[in-house]
Amino acid sequence: MNSIRNEMTAVPQATLERWLTGPRVSALPAPSRDQSVPALSFEFFPPKTEVLETQLWACIRRLEPLAPRFVSVTYGAGGSTQARTHDTVARLVTETALTPAAHLTCVGSTRAEVDEVARSYWQSGVRHIVALRGDVPGGGSYEPHPDGYAYANDLVAGLRRIADFEVSVAAYPEGHPTATSPLADLESLKRKLDAGATRAITNYFFDNANFLRFLDLCLAAGITAPIVPGIMPVSNYSQAVKFSQISGVSVPAWMGHLFAGTENDAETRRMVAAVVAAEQVRQLQANGIDEFHFYTLNRPDLTYAIAHILGVRPKVAQDAA
Repeated sequence: MNSIRNEMTAVPQATLERWLTGPRVSALPAPSRDQSVPALSFEFFPPKTEVLETQLWACIRRLEPLAPRFVSVTYGAGGSTQARTHDTVARLVTETALTPAAHLTCVGSTRAEVDEVARSYWQSGVRHIVALRGDVPGGGSYEPHPDGYAYANDLVAGLRRIADFEVSVAAYPEGHPTATSPLADLESLKRKLDAGATRAITNYFFDNANFLRFLDLCLAAGITAPIVPGIMPVSNYSQAVKFSQISGVSVPAWMGHLFAGTENDAETRRMVAAVVAAEQVRQLQANGIDEFHFYTLNRPDLTYAIAHILGVRPKVAQDAA
């Protein structure tokens, strides 16, 4: 009887010993009322159908009370969504209190064509452009248009000549997929900023160590402009993996483990996505980052929840407080 009792008591003792001998993990700093609220910006994409347009504007109205610094609207490969982008941005100017930033690419276009689009944005009241080289329609290697802006830094310089635009550009913590080397990619970013860009917004990433290491490299290269982290809450893990493979973004193995088995469980998948993104932004905030750019995919709920975790509250509620 005593041997049985000893065996029964040995299990919890061994478990407790295992719990107490492992390394201790410090908690993230508790949010403070005195902590400054981070500056946010949101990205939308122009709708292709009336149903998607309704979804887009429901997203915009849901996020508008958070008073983001600006909201950007994407521009399809080769300018394929030019008209829809312009229409969406124009509505943002006239129907909301938001500050729109229109994406503009130079791939496949002459300088005159790009300049005309930029001037039309200025005349519509748009003062902020996200300047990008752009992707080649249908894939393939990039060749500058003989009469166009060759690269994004040339586009930035052209925009600054046209009007006093605020200009944001892209950055890639894990390197652009077509970059010849990390150093070449960093030099490309510096040329864009030296040409007159105000800030860089990064491609999304899931490993914060890659982003923080990238900031160290930027500072060592003489870059002092804000490098704003791009955050993409994952609503569909399998699609995120496929897109990340194309974009050169690493997906940590632990993410696959967390999302495993949620393919047919939308509610659990949303909860996992919220936890993953919340942990990411809280860690970045603990490292001093106070600006975030969210790729909303025209779905507001995850972004709204994460903004709340960061300490952002609806402006109407703040005014009433």
